[in-house]
Amino acid sequence: MVIGIPKEIKNNENRVALTPAGVTELRKHGHTVYIQVNAGEGSGFEDPEYISAGATMLPTIEEVYGISEMIMKVKEPIAAEYDLIKQDQLLFTYFHFASSEELTRTMLAKGAVCLAYETVERPDRSLPLLIPMSEVAGRMAVQEGAKYLEKPLKGRGILLGGVPGVKPANVLILGGGIVGTQAAKMAAGLGAHVTIMDVSLARLRYLSDIMPPNVQTMMSNEYNIRDMIKVCDLIIGAVLIPGAKAPHLITREMLKLMRAGTVLVDVAVDQGGCIETCRPTTHEDPTFIIDGVVHYCVANMPGAVPYTSTLALTNATLPYALQLANKGWQKACRDNIDLKMGLNIVDGKVVYKGVADAFNMPLTDVSEMLIEEELTQ
Repeated sequence: MVIGIPKEIKNNENRVALTPAGVTELRKHGHTVYIQVNAGEGSGFEDPEYISAGATMLPTIEEVYGISEMIMKVKEPIAAEYDLIKQDQLLFTYFHFASSEELTRTMLAKGAVCLAYETVERPDRSLPLLIPMSEVAGRMAVQEGAKYLEKPLKGRGILLGGVPGVKPANVLILGGGIVGTQAAKMAAGLGAHVTIMDVSLARLRYLSDIMPPNVQTMMSNEYNIRDMIKVCDLIIGAVLIPGAKAPHLITREMLKLMRAGTVLVDVAVDQGGCIETCRPTTHEDPTFIIDGVVHYCVANMPGAVPYTSTLALTNATLPYALQLANKGWQKACRDNIDLKMGLNIVDGKVVYKGVADAFNMPLTDVSEMLIEEELTQ
């Protein structure tokens, strides 16, 4: 298979979809890998490393898209890339379709095969290609939240861990999944007083067992959220419904219950956000203030630590990329239920329920699409 790795062009996105080590593995299986010049520079991987690994460098993004059967990316295509995408071309990347009707309709019109990292799902409901970036984002949420609690950045002027004789900050984490768990570990490690909420009592029992003493668990419901946001200094939104738009757990009206300088970090912003007043921001301009409350809503948080993120992402995606390249996407998705779950759009049709529901679009059974593809081979 011919595989292309374009340079990411989203604002301050320094990650790259494949490391030189990943190129080596794909080449060992007989595949051709084209990489755009300087694609890995932001992550600390130089062109000579890719060349030594067996990649062919191409100077422009147009050439990479034009020659490739499978495009591997980190973030969803943006408007400047739309015209480059070809019918039946396989795109393997994070899409988060449910947060963008424009992107969804564009990919439907292009007739591309869109296989989303974030909905590749194992039978145990875990999300192997979302986990590494969720781990990074969860840890970064506390880092960034602690920074924006500083007074010069319009926060409350509170040190997350306090000092002897002074209480630490109160941190509320909405969601006990990967992001929430990693955020709780980081905040607790810095000495904050942490409350983590979830709707699953079983998950709360597990977290209660593994977390240090300065982390408490609480059932997530509107009453408890309203009560906690009055006294919390940093609130982290870590809610995930795979492939679907995140629910608004904190509404605009609830901001009035918070103290001025409270910091909100909505990690769910790339799925629409779990805080109603959040809108996607960038690393260049990461925050805005509503009713005195600081909102940090960067949609590609792991892009700020691209070396760590690129290595973690390739570790997770490469085994699946090899299956897609070795077998072709149809056979790979028939053979591997994880990859089948990753299919969101095929041949101009939505095949993932969360995306169809988000925009009231017709849903096509993905199994029917795979049968059709098998018969036409």
